[in-house]
Amino acid sequence: MLRLYNTLSKKIEQFIPLNPPRVGMYSCGPTVYDYTHIGHLRKYTGDDLLRRILEANNYEVKLVMNITDVGHLVSDEDSGEDKMEKGARETGRTVWEVAKFYEDYFWKSVDGVNIKRPNIVAKATDHIEEQIKLIHKLEKNGFIYQTDQAIYFDISKFPDYTKLSGQKLEEKETGVREDVVVDKQKKNPYDFALWFFTVGHFTGHTMRWSSPWGEGFPGWHIECSAMSMEYLGDCLDIHTGGIDHIPVHHTNEIAQSEAATGKPFVKYWVHHNFLIVDGEKMSKSKKNFYRIDEILQKGFDPLALRYLFLTAHYRDRLNFTWESLQAAQNALNNLRETIRDWSAVILGSEERATPESLDSTDSGLTSFARMTENYYQKFMDAVNNDLNTPQALAVLWDMVKSENPSAAKSKSILEMDKILGLKLDEYLGRPIEVPKEVQKLINKREQARKSGNFEESDKLRHEIKKLGFEVKDTPSGTKVNG
Repeated sequence: MLRLYNTLSKKIEQFIPLNPPRVGMYSCGPTVYDYTHIGHLRKYTGDDLLRRILEANNYEVKLVMNITDVGHLVSDEDSGEDKMEKGARETGRTVWEVAKFYEDYFWKSVDGVNIKRPNIVAKATDHIEEQIKLIHKLEKNGFIYQTDQAIYFDISKFPDYTKLSGQKLEEKETGVREDVVVDKQKKNPYDFALWFFTVGHFTGHTMRWSSPWGEGFPGWHIECSAMSMEYLGDCLDIHTGGIDHIPVHHTNEIAQSEAATGKPFVKYWVHHNFLIVDGEKMSKSKKNFYRIDEILQKGFDPLALRYLFLTAHYRDRLNFTWESLQAAQNALNNLRETIRDWSAVILGSEERATPESLDSTDSGLTSFARMTENYYQKFMDAVNNDLNTPQALAVLWDMVKSENPSAAKSKSILEMDKILGLKLDEYLGRPIEVPKEVQKLINKREQARKSGNFEESDKLRHEIKKLGFEVKDTPSGTKVNG
């Protein structure tokens, strides 16, 4: 039984979808004006884990994710420059080139940490008509007003405006910096823009469309409501995002969506906490972020980053350091090498391990599997308890270290990895193939160690490492890692 913390109710609830077994899930996607960093990847990995857990519980998930390529201003409170225009100005590209370049980088990044692609990817610029239709509904229902600069949602008409954040309006600050341009015709400083006109400081805005109210471009908030409801209906099962989206973006989504339809917009709100570095949120504005490229350049496997994310609960902050990433890499390598040793018992060197092949390998496997059923049940209990991946990893390691037959453990670990997403099937049943020249160096090193020539042994270890292999001395003998 899956239980999730719902930001709306402020408590952990049993998950009951609106139309079981179908689940409509919307993930707030990237604004493609700059590089995706590993702070973003923590959030998208969290979404991926939630999707995999839902599927493991036999739900049919339809995941929709947006690409914001227009309308997201530098300040979430609808002020400042459009981030896409800023990206174009800083890079010397057109806004369309900026969107294409950074969207491609986003997909490269999420692929690196083995995040499954959404069922539907919705670009804001491809859904202008849907956004205009939604604004028209709000106009018909009496929730909007127009100034010289924009069309705004009137939050005074929506009494439950802060029900997601629980904030009092007087606690919010808007337009406090001198360089932020604020529309002085707004009735309330917290009213938010649905459509910007290409006038004033937006006169030169490149992306612009015709609308019943005048030429312009959509606001960031209306995009997500229009696209999510286009593909998932008026009421969504799950909507995810970072915790920074709670007080503004998601609060505004609820207001405009429910004002348009008169129905509850989202049943379960799931928010991920920050990845921090040196005690601060990792963000583009602070210039303290790392990208997938830096992970690769330092010799790390991107899946070590995914493993690191698994070690912390999604609602807790996670402090990134290179030392913590190295620890995650070591743990992942240890797991990979441990399950390689099971392959000879299970399949031999030419077969690839799958749950189906394991079922057919040993007629006694069913009885063996009963020995690890308890571990798998504990694993599922952990992930079903508000996505408790640290506890799930602990269960996995308990099973790996247990004395149960390798064949039974292999079947269970593959099932667990359908959720963890560490690609363990590429290592289970795949012993390392050591080239002859490397094996010769390994043999020479063994002779040097036995004769007590440790200086020569260390020298040979470095030569082996240069060829892409690492030797590890264990009580049971020398092991080779690829």
